[in-house]
Amino acid sequence: MILVTPLAALGRATISVFATIGRVALFALAALTHILRPPFYGREFAVALLNIGWLSLPVVGLTAIFTGAALALQIYDGGSRFSAEAVVPQIVAIGMVRELGPVLVGLMVAARVTSSIAAEIATMKVTEQIDALTTLSTHPMKYLAAPRVLAALLVVPALVGIGDIIGIFGGFVVGTQQLGFNPATYITNTVDFLQRSDVISSLIKGSVFGGIAATMGCYFGMHSGRGAQGVGAATKASVQAAAVLILAANFLLTSIFFVS
Repeated sequence: MILVTPLAALGRATISVFATIGRVALFALAALTHILRPPFYGREFAVALLNIGWLSLPVVGLTAIFTGAALALQIYDGGSRFSAEAVVPQIVAIGMVRELGPVLVGLMVAARVTSSIAAEIATMKVTEQIDALTTLSTHPMKYLAAPRVLAALLVVPALVGIGDIIGIFGGFVVGTQQLGFNPATYITNTVDFLQRSDVISSLIKGSVFGGIAATMGCYFGMHSGRGAQGVGAATKASVQAAAVLILAANFLLTSIFFVS
């Protein structure tokens, strides 16, 4: 009996995890299905584009520029140990475009957008606005989830591209102003080293991460508990799930794109 109780608890926890994964997967599939079917709510889509894209630019830009600058310093210090300081432009470029740019933008979007979506939808559920939508023959998935997921799928790759550029610029400023690199040589090494596949993989990652962030916000918002405590729990759980899934998806996508 002593051995059975812990095993039973472990089994229940495992079943609960897989059941949650299944519910999230079905929710994401339903959101994508509603994106492809009319009616379309253009105003909700436009508002989501503004909130997810334009209003995220400041935090994305600041995160990227300081990351690129710090990356240049770290690479220069590490490269100097075996006389390879000249690789700073190339490694900053590939590091920002392949990994740091998409992941950091995804995490910033998860912190800012996922929490906002979850709190907004959870509050609507608590105040019975979602029930009101159903009463008015408006599907909540169609009106709330589909525009936000579509907006994230489209605009987060643009944020990733901008973040990549700003991050490389941060490395350029540090490299030329503090580390003594020639500006023209730095730019030439950066451009020559990057390949089209690097940029494409970065944008695809951005789209996947954006979809994850928006889907988690919508899912946990719609499945929140009642009251202020339920809204807070849904917001916290949405950000945690989005961050973990973004990092896991990054590993899988990196394996697909760059390991063969």
